[in-house]
Amino acid sequence: MLSPTQVDELPMPRFDHLRHMTDDRGLWEHAVFTRPRTEHGYCTDDNARALIVVCNAPERSPDLVELAQTYLAFLTDAQLPGGGFHNRRNVDGAWTDKVGSDDSQGRALWALGSVARLGPEPWMRCTGLDLFDRHRGFVSPSPRANAFTVLGACEVLMTQPGNRHARDVVKRCIRHVRAGDDPAWPWPEDRLAYDNARLPEALLAAGECLADDRLTDAGLRLLDWLVEVETNGDHFSFTPVHGWGPGDPRPGFDQQPVEATAMADACYRAWSLTGDPRWKNRVERAARWFVGANDAGLSLYDPRTGGCGDGLGPDYTNLNQGAESTLAAIATLERAARIRQLEACPWAESLT
Repeated sequence: MLSPTQVDELPMPRFDHLRHMTDDRGLWEHAVFTRPRTEHGYCTDDNARALIVVCNAPERSPDLVELAQTYLAFLTDAQLPGGGFHNRRNVDGAWTDKVGSDDSQGRALWALGSVARLGPEPWMRCTGLDLFDRHRGFVSPSPRANAFTVLGACEVLMTQPGNRHARDVVKRCIRHVRAGDDPAWPWPEDRLAYDNARLPEALLAAGECLADDRLTDAGLRLLDWLVEVETNGDHFSFTPVHGWGPGDPRPGFDQQPVEATAMADACYRAWSLTGDPRWKNRVERAARWFVGANDAGLSLYDPRTGGCGDGLGPDYTNLNQGAESTLAAIATLERAARIRQLEACPWAESLT
């Protein structure tokens, strides 16, 4: 077992396992150890996540461009005539739902906004913008689904500041992502659930895009509170798979990699907005969670392949390396690598 302070230098993100989990149709959802569980099929949730991760890759090798094309084609096929998206696709390529969950709608829009801004080829950027524009009826009571959608619309606004549709989406959806009034529990829900840091990240993104300091301040306060709640000593202790509420014991298990990447992204955005080095350090702390700076002192990440275990228990890791967990590790290490790049070459920020 590693002490959280005994973690070596962070590894760079690798994409070998992600390639292994992807075929010509898309990214398989689950794995047994490192082998794709093809009988479980694919989902829009994970292919959207994968498109975001590849678009944020520090270097766009030809095979990563090919992966981006595969994931964008998956979302294109998933889109319904009315603009929404399927989520579940079986091993034969047939869609098994009439329409996907609210979360899958939000993640798809987030991915399309990301490829519209950061797609590795011009035609991909145009396609992402077109598919985003077709989905005009998004309505959901879910704070997370709205947060994902806000993040996608803000990506569009970063490349097209005058895009009225994207601006309207941000204004409408951010109303469902609010901090509470109780300083002891400002979270907008009774319990922490999953992808928690996406809520303050959406407030930060909306505050920047709408030039609304109130949203930015609310996002920073909520994220600071979440960091405090999910910190144990000098490392993160993330919300377990069944959630966490006041009075529940900590640490809780099984902790999920998706929590670490949500925290890293939110802290990276806070650092970009404020320049406060505390946020930069928290991005690195989230990355180190994957390589042993956690409650169990165990590494979930395989630096040889880029695969990541599906969860952290009190004295073990889940050895299955599914899509969501692998993407979470890659995305978090991308953020940490980006910070190192910007510290070495501050002018590189102007290139994104």
